[in-house]
Amino acid sequence: MRRQAAGENESKIMKLSARNILKGKVKRIKRGPISSLVVLQIAPGVEIVSTITAESSAALKLKKGQTAYAVIKASSVMVGV
Repeated sequence: MRRQAAGENESKIMKLSARNILKGKVKRIKRGPISSLVVLQIAPGVEIVSTITAESSAALKLKKGQTAYAVIKASSVMVGV
């Protein structure tokens, strides 16, 4: 999947090695002085929460209702029951 880098010229496209890319809508943003908590709704009743830097939040110009992508790259995933 190809995505534009935040703040980059529109002619430049970023390629990602991550295979887990989930499209969603920004449901909520809680901005703080250091970091922002971003909640993406990827399906009815299904949300992904991410903490990003305040600087990244500003650079992405995130706003409620905007389409955004959760890009997940992890060396391990834990499951508990």
